[in-house]
Amino acid sequence: MSIRPWRDIARRPSRKIRVGKVEVGGDAPISVQTMTNTLTTDIRGTIAQVRACAEAGADIVRVSCPDQDSTKALKTIVAASPVPIVADIHFHYKRAIEAAEAGAACLRINPGNIGSDAKVREVVKAAKDHGCSIRIGVNAGSLERDLLERYAEPCPEAMVESGLRHIRLLEDNDFREYKISLKASDVFLTSAAYMAMADATDAPLHLGVTEAGGRVSGSIKSAIGLGNLLWMGIGDTLRVSLSADPVEEVKVGYEILKSLNLRHKGVTIISCPSCARQGFDVIRTVAMLEERLEHVATPMTLSIIGCVVNGPGEARETDIGFTGGGAGSGMVYLSGVADHKIGNGEMIDHIVDLVEQKAEALEAERAAQEADAGAEAASAGQAAQ
Repeated sequence: MSIRPWRDIARRPSRKIRVGKVEVGGDAPISVQTMTNTLTTDIRGTIAQVRACAEAGADIVRVSCPDQDSTKALKTIVAASPVPIVADIHFHYKRAIEAAEAGAACLRINPGNIGSDAKVREVVKAAKDHGCSIRIGVNAGSLERDLLERYAEPCPEAMVESGLRHIRLLEDNDFREYKISLKASDVFLTSAAYMAMADATDAPLHLGVTEAGGRVSGSIKSAIGLGNLLWMGIGDTLRVSLSADPVEEVKVGYEILKSLNLRHKGVTIISCPSCARQGFDVIRTVAMLEERLEHVATPMTLSIIGCVVNGPGEARETDIGFTGGGAGSGMVYLSGVADHKIGNGEMIDHIVDLVEQKAEALEAERAAQEADAGAEAASAGQAAQ
């Protein structure tokens, strides 16, 4: 029984599949994906972008394979990637087979769009032979003609029917290592389609609002669309689609998950919007701390509040806090308790040091707990023998 039940999210039960080393669905953490926007044939540039996304926290990265030169390049990209690679395939079944042979961990396809049943069987065989999972990617902008004629426009019913058709094509070939997405640029359509599909299948769901827009507008639209679904317990992996650097997609994806207490990575900064009461430049300080603390992966909370109206209360709930005061200094809080004062000019370097020290201590504590758990397991195993 949770002590704060109003914070609890009961995730929709789904079966678990694998995308390379990453588990998707079931009790696995909700994974964050992005997609490269380099030419896949630019191997060096694509590898650099994949690595940058992985450093930002991406669990999975998708790479487009529109032609044979791209699938040839994919083999080198996969070998150099620190995270599983999904091959994005449209229409041509041979590209899917080549991508599987090149080492892709997952194929993003619509089985109904790659030709005859025989071609679908060949793709499924390649996926089985090379350990690939498949993502069925339904998109409101590319629904089948007969569905558009019947429903007159893209709608949740049409999207779900399209998805179930593709599912049948895979399951008729004894393939169940698939997940499915139902994306639209409209938040209402996206949400309704996912809610209906969540009831229609136990497959893992890949969330996304497609063509969401630029960094600011797209982040807001994605936070509303994906956030509502995640709050309802729907969603096993996600991609935030922005007209921006893919690294930004990863950052926004994590922020959405962190805000719902579904993933924890790095420092969560709680800060005020600032006003005439502020004892220091809050906006500049937060911007500098966000940049200086990007390298910290250990989950923790940091409050940066301009004055003493809400500052002490926020600091009580965070690992480290700073509240502005008078005379060019403010109060530093550690584990919710007022600890010492520091001058505004020294504050940023001081907070960075405190966060790094806290991260080191938390990681050492975690390592010790894991070692103890390992020793207990080994002891229990010996006793059982």
